[in-house]
Amino acid sequence: MILTLDIGNTNIKIAVFEGEEMVHYWRLSTTRKYTSDEMGVMIHQMFAHEKLDIKKIEGIIMSSVVPTVNFTVEHMCRDYLGMEPMVVAPGVKTGIDIRYENPRELGSDRICNAVAAYTLYGGPCIYIDFGTATTFGALDEKGAFLGGCICPGVKLTSEALVSGTAKLPHFELVMPDNVLGKTTIANLQSGVLNGYVGQVNYLVNQIKKEMGCKNIKVIATGGMARMIAEKAGVIDVIDGLLTLKGLRLIWEKNQN
Repeated sequence: MILTLDIGNTNIKIAVFEGEEMVHYWRLSTTRKYTSDEMGVMIHQMFAHEKLDIKKIEGIIMSSVVPTVNFTVEHMCRDYLGMEPMVVAPGVKTGIDIRYENPRELGSDRICNAVAAYTLYGGPCIYIDFGTATTFGALDEKGAFLGGCICPGVKLTSEALVSGTAKLPHFELVMPDNVLGKTTIANLQSGVLNGYVGQVNYLVNQIKKEMGCKNIKVIATGGMARMIAEKAGVIDVIDGLLTLKGLRLIWEKNQN
């Protein structure tokens, strides 16, 4: 079995794979307060709860956008799982030609998404990861990463709106039936969520124009993907576990 860990700003997503099959999937909150011992005990408890034999783990691979958590996770892997994790970083084989001015700037989660999107759905394609930040990436027909864009995530946008104003209340992220809201809450929901749908549609259409090719598939992942995809007309596929699948694929590429 291969253990994959995707350390994001909000959650640490964990999955165990048996070959290509994802056996199980968990989430932990991303917090700097956890010690390696606490994380190790939680991992063992999660495996025990699902009646999975943790001793069958043959390898670990992780990606992270939270460097301050990396030491704790790596320490946990050594002490509680008995092995050093592979970290998605420069030098690791991905099979992706990154056409950034400085390829080292591209986040490891975006690399994992690129690998999974191209391998599983082919190119040309665009992936959108609706996380704490929403990231867009474009790949050509040969799997080269052409570039992308980053904008605040839906939750981050809503939190900034409320915390940056004196009287606007906290509100639930539920898509309203109408754009014209009749209450302050409905106005906030409409502005944030419908506005986000418009942003996604515009960015995808502009990226497609700049790519200049036909039959571009759009893949969405992340916690808010399904809600936005239901209103946005540009998303073809929802794959909520794209990053973890990319980690497994990168692990396989580095075993030869």
